Amino acid sequence: MNFNPFSFIKKQYVLRPMLLLIFVLQSINSQAQTTMITPPYLQKGDTVAIVATARKNVDDNLKPTIDLLHSWGLEVVIGSTIGLDLNQLAGTDEQRAADFQHQMDNPNIKAIWCARGGYGTVRIIDLLDFTKFKQHPKWIVGFSDVTVLHNHLNTMGYKSIHGTMPISVARTAPESIESLKTALFGQKLSYQIDPFPMNRFGKATGELVGGNLSILYSLMGSKSAIDCTDKILFIEDLDEYLYHIDRMMMNLKRNGCLESIKGIIVGGMTEMKDNDIPWGKNANEIIQDVTQKYNIPILYNFPAGHVHDNRALIMGNTVTIDVNENCNTVIFE
Repeated sequence: MNFNPFSFIKKQYVLRPMLLLIFVLQSINSQAQTTMITPPYLQKGDTVAIVATARKNVDDNLKPTIDLLHSWGLEVVIGSTIGLDLNQLAGTDEQRAADFQHQMDNPNIKAIWCARGGYGTVRIIDLLDFTKFKQHPKWIVGFSDVTVLHNHLNTMGYKSIHGTMPISVARTAPESIESLKTALFGQKLSYQIDPFPMNRFGKATGELVGGNLSILYSLMGSKSAIDCTDKILFIEDLDEYLYHIDRMMMNLKRNGCLESIKGIIVGGMTEMKDNDIPWGKNANEIIQDVTQKYNIPILYNFPAGHVHDNRALIMGNTVTIDVNENCNTVIFE
């Protein structure tokens, strides 16, 4: 076999620039995909739609929320799913999807506030068409089962707001309501949190992702699953068996999520249950046990989730967490 060194050198001069160009284009594309889009912040005169994506809301309980939005100078549209009753759900999957779709497609609606959680949002997520949403992004607000929407929007590159929901307005803390207003109207959002004995000290900056732990767990492996790489992970949950918390945390670990994150914010782990034979650790201790090998800051007892003081979080936003022995801060850029 004849070997021509000049031909080999010539190929290298052509190949290397091509490989470099491909690398640069991939890097640019990767950066573009990680730039999160911020929907327009609300202004007085804007309209907010209240819909039910999961559990039914048949009670006459929205007046405090309507009054609140009016006091902020906003108009309110009540979605067609409010009042629908199909066993646990607010109508059929098609009815709930159609209502949400209608509010997304209407350019006059500037925010969609999910009435309550429960279960059912995952049943409609694949029925939704986000084409017009991309043309006119708007804030999607809620928590718990709404984590499905937060995660799906995150994979598309859009921010959303994890916060209290309309059925809770009358009984949630004033700080919770004020933080939601701050987030919706684009004011500076930051928190100072009291020290907690289990906190792991450190400082980290990254994009905030997460939500309800059970929902995160259920979305793993689907097209709505979040990418945890270099992110700050927020988790909370309600009414779970303690061994379920361990199972879900182990799932995050084995999926590589805990290997790649920069920090964790742990919200309310509320009304946890145990078996007749105790698991032996509470929810926070389970999280501490599963994450002990990772050198990342962890902020426990953050006021968000199924708790009275449910502070708003802008999912997809860059945050800096500083966890130390004196004062813990969460600052949104």
